[in-house]
Amino acid sequence: MSETAKSVSVMSPTRPSTPASATLPASAATLRAHLAEVTRHRKAATEQGLSGALTTVRQIQIQRFRHFYADLLVDPQHARATHFFLAELYGAQDYTERDAQFARIAGAVERLFPDKVMTLAVELAEVHALTEELDWRMADTWQALSLPLIGPANTLSQGYTACWQRVGRQAGRRHQLEAVLRMGWRLADVVGVPGLRMALRLMRRPAQAAGLAALQRVLEEGFDAFKSMGTADTFLNAIATREGAWLDALFDAPANASAQLSQALSTPNG
Repeated sequence: MSETAKSVSVMSPTRPSTPASATLPASAATLRAHLAEVTRHRKAATEQGLSGALTTVRQIQIQRFRHFYADLLVDPQHARATHFFLAELYGAQDYTERDAQFARIAGAVERLFPDKVMTLAVELAEVHALTEELDWRMADTWQALSLPLIGPANTLSQGYTACWQRVGRQAGRRHQLEAVLRMGWRLADVVGVPGLRMALRLMRRPAQAAGLAALQRVLEEGFDAFKSMGTADTFLNAIATREGAWLDALFDAPANASAQLSQALSTPNG
């Protein structure tokens, strides 16, 4: 079986009949638990002086994503959703204030937003928690190996794959991708709810009054990005297949992964 085929079967890229997260409790407590994990790893990164390494790791990941999805980033049907994923899931923005806001008023989220939207918020928080942990581990290893924070593409790609191999956490990486896909399918499902876009618009003022403006913005941007696609199948199948193949290369063929990454880092705006 090819690496790509193995990835497709493992990650189940086609739309699931029932989202795997449907059995999870979408509650304020669950949201707070995920955000507490985010805070814990951010605090650890700060205490260990990992800001430079963390920035390098995330910039590498952003450039890799831009290169791997260059076609979707310029495709009229999928560009908006791809940019949303890049900004919200793979970006290097500082979400500290937003996440603190979410945790502080998680109960209000549960009261103000529909159940499907609450579940989506919980799944988004889960993705951020997983990403924060794995990025922290990569940055910690980067610093431990005394790798440069800047340098030629070949040096950075070799350093990244070396850190990846040292960190391991294959099951965690698979879980991270599965969580991203669950969140994506949930968002695709939410945009099909009749009247929900109007409901989100009407919730702007009460959401702002409750301190939920940041969450409101993310939900509206995600909703509009996925709504603009018409169908999310092509986009999410591409995420599942390409990210699955990338994980296989990093774990099973690091030299090949390093070469792919070097090319991505060498590509202008890549």
